[in-house]
Amino acid sequence: MKTAVIGYPRIGNSRELKFVLEGYFQGETAKEQLLETASALRQTHWLKQAENGIDFIPSNDFSFYDGMLDTSFMLNVVPQRYTDLKLDPLAEYFAAARGYQGANGDARALTMKKWFNTNYHYLVPEIEDAAEIKLTGRKPFAEFLEAKSYGIKTKPVIIGPFTFIKLAKFTGKKGVTDFAGSIIKAYSELLAEFNKLGAEWVQFDEPMLVTDMTALDIELCKSFYREILSAKGNIKVLLQTYFGDVRDCYTDIVLLDFDGIGLDFVEGPKNLELLTLNGFPTDKTLFAGIVNGKNIWKNNYAATLPLINTVTSYAANTVISTSCSLLHVPYALKNETRLADSYKKHFSFAEEKLAELADLKLLVADVNSDANPIYLENTRLFNEKLSSPDNKVREKISTLTEMDFIRLPIYKERRKIQQQKLGLPLLPTTTIGSFPQTAEVRANRSLFKRGEITEEQYKTFNKKKIRECIALQEGIGLDVLVHGEFERNDMVEYFGEALNGFLFTEKAWVQSYGTRCVKPPIIWGDISRSHPITVEYSVYGQSRTAKPVKGMLTGPVTILNWSFPREDISLKEAAFQIALAIREEVLELEARGIKIIQIDEAALKEKLPLRRADWHQEYLDWAIPAFRLVHSGVKPETQIHTHMCYSEFGDIVEDIDNMDADVISFEASRSNLGIVDVLSSCNFRTAVGPGVYDIHSPRIPAAGEIKAALNGMLTKIAKEKLWVNPDCGLKTRGEAETVSSLKNLVRAAKEIRESLKL
Repeated sequence: MKTAVIGYPRIGNSRELKFVLEGYFQGETAKEQLLETASALRQTHWLKQAENGIDFIPSNDFSFYDGMLDTSFMLNVVPQRYTDLKLDPLAEYFAAARGYQGANGDARALTMKKWFNTNYHYLVPEIEDAAEIKLTGRKPFAEFLEAKSYGIKTKPVIIGPFTFIKLAKFTGKKGVTDFAGSIIKAYSELLAEFNKLGAEWVQFDEPMLVTDMTALDIELCKSFYREILSAKGNIKVLLQTYFGDVRDCYTDIVLLDFDGIGLDFVEGPKNLELLTLNGFPTDKTLFAGIVNGKNIWKNNYAATLPLINTVTSYAANTVISTSCSLLHVPYALKNETRLADSYKKHFSFAEEKLAELADLKLLVADVNSDANPIYLENTRLFNEKLSSPDNKVREKISTLTEMDFIRLPIYKERRKIQQQKLGLPLLPTTTIGSFPQTAEVRANRSLFKRGEITEEQYKTFNKKKIRECIALQEGIGLDVLVHGEFERNDMVEYFGEALNGFLFTEKAWVQSYGTRCVKPPIIWGDISRSHPITVEYSVYGQSRTAKPVKGMLTGPVTILNWSFPREDISLKEAAFQIALAIREEVLELEARGIKIIQIDEAALKEKLPLRRADWHQEYLDWAIPAFRLVHSGVKPETQIHTHMCYSEFGDIVEDIDNMDADVISFEASRSNLGIVDVLSSCNFRTAVGPGVYDIHSPRIPAAGEIKAALNGMLTKIAKEKLWVNPDCGLKTRGEAETVSSLKNLVRAAKEIRESLKL
């Protein structure tokens, strides 16, 4: 039996890609150094997989920013606003990823959205009517040849035509049918080129096949592949799916001329049922995803080996594989020098998952596998108890009643009370929470963690920054302020460090988008709050101004979704445990005089099942109550905000309204304010703040640009319900661009108030 990896992390053992890219963006690193670092990373990743005996090693899974963006440029799907800049190819690529503002012009970045049910973000292709889709990019071929030069024959990985076109945004009158022929031709030429280069396999990633598929969707996918596969020549083509099951199209795809089909048996357990009910063609290879590519717990061989045996009884030609790309897990456990072995032995990062594939390959071939030392040690590990239950926490969960999830009085009545108490102007201006985290801010935190400064010195510095931040916001003219979050490393990690039940790593970084990496906490035991988390700094910030300063918290669903969860309790139970802990923080903030509290649920949609039929029973029926549990005990005059970003919320907007917050801010700038239409069409009750400019781009929006966006919003949102804010936190931005952008934001809001005589 052979082994395969769908994709590998690209950031490097020590985030080399992040740092060299940031240096390049800042003009401190030469293009040649960037290219050399990228080449060295690719070589390291290929050799590491080869050392572990992986038979199907991916290439073209590396990216400077995002794989969907790479595919857009490969297919010449580059909007005119970028080609008009007349930049060199690499600069044009980054202009699409990050936006551009300079001597050559001004161009907004592409829309950014979550990649299915992960915390990874992809850039949405824009297909203009004038687009000429054709195979122009050489990246997949260059990287295949690069690996070949090291003696490694790889399996090139390409985003499939169906997923690419379904995730793309058509900006004019034309649609899929207008471009179908050129897409087919481009992918056919891609296979022809790989034939010339001597590739044995090419992998087409089609995760859209695990979503709800209509008859038209299935026919579109089939029409693409009937023609593309007829041009494959000597190459074998793998149709790779992940993140779920292919219940809508299994019987269709197995009849197409693919040589291999990749199915996820971790997140798509129904795939096993499809296999047993329908069988599997004898002339195809099944790539069985059985090593979890999204969580960090060791594989349980006692459970996996019977699964492999069942799969192979229906599919004689089977390759064991990761369930999805390993992009979604950290790089290697060897980097964790401070985490005790008693913890580490239960975890498996990307490198360790390669070893697990090797173990399983060996055990499958061993007729006495249950006596094999590798199997016995793995079984012993899984029989160990991770942690003792916290009976107090579990009792609190068991005694919750319906009223614990209901806030009174109702929203309409609260709104009147809050208007009177807070005295805010119409179109109130604010930010989402964080302010730029300068090198000085990061150094202060690092010195304290290393014990090189005292706690008093650390806090004195932070309070100085808070004073400066409050004064800056007052000078800019913002209506609702924030303390700046200078004490926080990450919006989830910071809270996890203050709660019981979490473990933390040193270098278990995972790419979120571009150069943005996060270090998700690990949920190890039952979760509880033992001390105040944010109260001291929030109260201090409020003491420096007469304007309201928001208390800034991360919500229970986002903390859960951006952590590596336990697998021995339900997600619902974990969410409620976190909710009770954050609820205590909310009530203490309120008791200490904080009048506005923002509880961010940036990742609310992240674990929403990919199929609509599963939305409520498997997710929303506990995710929405978890948020309500956090704030249901506050007074009517306390205003509750929340924030959400980089997902399509239209389908669950009524559920979002049922979160019963007082104000909800949304990312909206990169999606051309599409959320505004959705909110208007469903008579959204809650006050809203659609983001008026993109904080993930270095470009500074003009006041006129923001004013135009607000005027558009006011045609669909009542002026009494509209807030004015950026689309996300400002921690990754520079200080100068932040100040200029916020000044333009305030100016735009004031000019509209004056023009409307508000």
